[in-house]
Amino acid sequence: MAKVSALIVDDAPFIRDLIKKALRGQFPGLQIEEAVNGRKAQQLLSRQGFDLILCDWEMPEMSGLELLQWFRGQPGSEKTPFIMVTSRGDKENVIEAIQSGVSDYIGKPFTSDQLSAKVKKALHRSGKLEALSGRQPQTSTAAAHDSVSHLMGGKLAVADGAKPTAKAPVVNPFEQAAQAANTTAKSAPEPEERSVKGQAQLRLAGEQFACVVKALSLRDALVVVRRAERLPQVFESGVLDLEQDADQSIARMNVYVHSVAAMEVSVDCEWLKVTLKFVDQDPQKLEYLSRLIASGSAQRHYSPSA
Repeated sequence: MAKVSALIVDDAPFIRDLIKKALRGQFPGLQIEEAVNGRKAQQLLSRQGFDLILCDWEMPEMSGLELLQWFRGQPGSEKTPFIMVTSRGDKENVIEAIQSGVSDYIGKPFTSDQLSAKVKKALHRSGKLEALSGRQPQTSTAAAHDSVSHLMGGKLAVADGAKPTAKAPVVNPFEQAAQAANTTAKSAPEPEERSVKGQAQLRLAGEQFACVVKALSLRDALVVVRRAERLPQVFESGVLDLEQDADQSIARMNVYVHSVAAMEVSVDCEWLKVTLKFVDQDPQKLEYLSRLIASGSAQRHYSPSA
């Protein structure tokens, strides 16, 4: 059996573990290495070859785009699949990655089936899929809707087989969430230095939640969301889009769901408190969070390409 290897590049240990778990479950013969940023990946790629590269975009020291541009300049790298795994799904970034030689694109958050479908397609195109031992499980072709061609339209990725949740007939979900949060006295108040009033968008695989930010630190965020048919699941990965009022800058923070609690002691409680843990190690994102905490305000990014 021929050796087939993959390199995972991401500064967030949680994301690397998530990808490794998905790949080991679907491709048991795949040998996996990992790098904490683009610079470490460059050193690995200078010493050995890989049959597949899965790389984040925003990382310290060297970004995923810079690594891609360097890698495509190396002899014999033309046929190696390079998949960008990132929360950057806007049209301009996708075009830039395509021009630099990216093979495919998958947006965060993603499901195991979506990731497996991308990897299976990439290995098949490079002729390496057959070299893996064991029978590969079938994956739905519907996962292709978050491919490069789909992202070129500026749309957000949707989980395989999922349908957009029907919007409730409300004028402003942010305002309603804020009212619910402010009128609930049962929850203990957060420390003053972490209090941040504002709006954000929580993106989970196949689901988007308009939310109100109630507290923010460099480690976590407390948000209030409307209860939907599908609830956020503990340890589920996602992306929290935060925008600062002062300069309208936006940060797409990789997160996982740490806890979910009803805001009232009632089975028909409409609002949920969701604690999100940040998994990014990028100093630029941490600096952004520091500015956001200092300003005490955040608002949702409304662009459909976010």
